[in-house]
Amino acid sequence: MTLEEVLKELKKNGTEQTRKTYRRHGVTNELFGVSYSELGALKKKIKTDHELAKKLWDTEIHDARILALMIVDPSKIDADLAERWVTGTGNYVVSSALAEPVSQSPIGLKLMAKWSKSKDEWIGRTGWLTLAHIAKQENDLSDSLFEDYLDVIEKGIHKARNRTRDGMNSALIGIAVRNEKLRPKALAAAGRIGKVEVDHGDTDCKTPDAATYIDKILKRSNAKDAKKAVSR
Repeated sequence: MTLEEVLKELKKNGTEQTRKTYRRHGVTNELFGVSYSELGALKKKIKTDHELAKKLWDTEIHDARILALMIVDPSKIDADLAERWVTGTGNYVVSSALAEPVSQSPIGLKLMAKWSKSKDEWIGRTGWLTLAHIAKQENDLSDSLFEDYLDVIEKGIHKARNRTRDGMNSALIGIAVRNEKLRPKALAAAGRIGKVEVDHGDTDCKTPDAATYIDKILKRSNAKDAKKAVSR
C-alpha cells in the first residue's frame, strides 16, 4: 500500500469516541481515532514495510505513527531513527508502542541503557519498557545484567519522574517473569519498594502492585501449561 492509500484508510476508520480516548491518554498530535483492532487489520494487510513505516511516522499523525511501529522492521532500526522517534513519544500510547520494536532491534540493549537514564520522563519510560520486553525475550543475556537493573530500580524508582516510575515498575515485573533464578530477587525488591505511585492523568490506568501482578502472570502461565499437557 502507498502512504496515501494508508492515510485514506486510517481516516475512514477513525471515530470520535476513539479520539476522545486517545486524548485522555495524552495524545496531542493530529489523529483520526482508529481503534487497535482496525490498526491490527491494517498491519496484517501491509505486513512489514520499513520504508512505509518511516513515511507514516513523518506525517506526525498519531494513528499513522502507531501503525508505523507495528509494521517497522526491527532489524533495520538504527540509532538515528530510534533517537528521532523517541523524541516523539510524549504519551503512554506511543511510548508503549515504540518500546517493543526497539527491544527487538540489534541496538535495543544499548538504547535501553541510554534512555533509561534520561531525565525526560517519557524517554525514561520508553527505556524501561524496552528492558521489560527484553527480559521476556528468548536471548542469552546474563542474569547479572538484570540483577544490576533490579538494584537500579529499587534505589531509584521512588525518586524517578512520574511516567518513568511506571516504566520501571513494568521492567521489575518483566525481570521477575524471565526465569526462576531472577524471580525471588525481583519479588524481594518489589516487597522492599512497596507501592509505586504514578499519576496517570484523566484515564482509568493504574500502576499494578508488582508482587501481586507477578503472581497473577505466573498462575495464568501455569494454567496454560497444564492445559497444554492435558491436550497432548
